[in-house]
Amino acid sequence: MNQPNPAIVAQVAVKRLPRIALWLFCAAYVLPGFLGRVPWKRADITTFGYMAELARGSSDWWHPTLGGLVAEVHALLPYWLGAWAIWLAPAWLPVDMAVRIPFMLLLVISLMAVWYGTYYLARSPRAQPVAFAFGGEANPTDYARAVADGGVLAFIASLGLAQLAHETTPALTQLCFTALLFYATAALPDRPLAPGLAAAVGLSGLTLSGAPAMTFALGLGCAVIYLFDASVAPGTQGSRKIRAAGVLGMTVACAWLAWQLDLWRWQIELPQASWAEWQSLGRLFLWFTWPTWPLALWTLWRWRHQLLGGRFSSRHLWLPIWFVAVASVATLTTNAADRSLLLALPALAALAAFALPTLSRSVAALIDWFTLIFFSGCALIIWVVWISMQTGIPAQPARNVARLAPGFLHSFSFIPFLMAVCATGVWAWLVFWRTGRHRSAIWKSLVLPAGGAALCWLLLMTLWLPLLDFARSYAPLVQQVTALLPEKPPCVSSLGLSRSQTAALQFHGGIVLKPVASGASCDWLVINGESVSGNRDIMQGGVWLFHGTARHPADQKETLLIMKRQAS
Repeated sequence: MNQPNPAIVAQVAVKRLPRIALWLFCAAYVLPGFLGRVPWKRADITTFGYMAELARGSSDWWHPTLGGLVAEVHALLPYWLGAWAIWLAPAWLPVDMAVRIPFMLLLVISLMAVWYGTYYLARSPRAQPVAFAFGGEANPTDYARAVADGGVLAFIASLGLAQLAHETTPALTQLCFTALLFYATAALPDRPLAPGLAAAVGLSGLTLSGAPAMTFALGLGCAVIYLFDASVAPGTQGSRKIRAAGVLGMTVACAWLAWQLDLWRWQIELPQASWAEWQSLGRLFLWFTWPTWPLALWTLWRWRHQLLGGRFSSRHLWLPIWFVAVASVATLTTNAADRSLLLALPALAALAAFALPTLSRSVAALIDWFTLIFFSGCALIIWVVWISMQTGIPAQPARNVARLAPGFLHSFSFIPFLMAVCATGVWAWLVFWRTGRHRSAIWKSLVLPAGGAALCWLLLMTLWLPLLDFARSYAPLVQQVTALLPEKPPCVSSLGLSRSQTAALQFHGGIVLKPVASGASCDWLVINGESVSGNRDIMQGGVWLFHGTARHPADQKETLLIMKRQAS
């Protein structure tokens, strides 16, 4: 017999995850990726370039530009945050590290919003576990906390979160404000003040981060779901309508703000009707949201009787479904599919958390064994490649690195090595702990997925960080360019450079770039190798003489040509 509420949970199963363990776990996930690295190509260094231009006063705050080019993402707040951080940072702090501080806080806020949003959804009447005939069912508060712990673990375990959530790009600001809006609408029936403020910040922040269309869709849907929520107590219909009207009013106000700031852009780009395009999108959905999507589907199946129960009485299901649906549609209709799908992860993690009270022992064991094999294998590969780079044994991984990143010289760093050893030891202890004590806690099935994702991310950001900086940054390319130029040239003309190349030359090389179209009479010219065919008149006009070529060692397509003005 299928129960309308499949959550049959005893009090012993909602033991709280120790707060210190949860905080340390989140810190171990947040800090690697923000500390110790250089800006990566292409979105990371590009966004940093716009921030630096604003901080220098070389760009209009309401229309940020870089090398005369407007940003591809028509946002304001991400660039403002970085510029303010540069202004406020002490002189001893590198500017690229300074801009990461507010974005680090944005990721922390995202984690907190996921926890509280899941918590308040789990407190809703339709989400409560079944009451036992003789008592002993889970206490509502303890149950909500356990489900919220599972939501945060599911969020961290999402594979697509790792890189994009550690870059200083508009994608992270959009993620943070989407998570804030999710929390606000989940908690609004219980607490009007703090969730109302969070809704205002989330809606306005998402608008200023370059996603006004998603702001309007999410805000409108949240107001409708809340307005028609049949689970709200009968005596509170008046306040429910007022709060729904408030969310709708804030949504309309944000749409007007986007129109005033000229942030509305037609960005819909339907996928091509080709099998390869759909395969690519399918793979993105499969790996980017793993392992939350199987658990989310399990939730929809086990709670299906509530979904079909009329109107929007099951807010803990309909609210995350709406957030996931809006982000999925954006993924299918924009050219930045991964960054659009990133916004589905907070709601998808909450949806996955409601699968935890319904998992059988065999399904939980399957998740544990698969996670153990997968992440242990990934960690082993990372260690083997690092050992090969250090010692040459085994030889093949080191040869592969030399082939893919020619010119890279690996060195030993004790502190990153120690951190990696400690993280690996904690993973081994976590596996032992999972198979021993606290086997009854409902969040137990997500401990290994979240721990494995955090372990592999930390290993990459310690053992492999020098290699990743070499391969994923423009520093090696800029070093070649500066070697071909005289020391500190007063100005260098540029032609056809991408936004990321412009930002990299200014940051890594300290080069003052002037577009050729500006009419600046510089003695040197840097040309993007991909734009040579369309600008042969520059090379053949007799004004410029070819001086040298700079190629990125890990990407031979990334080529810059250095030209010198011919003496008159």
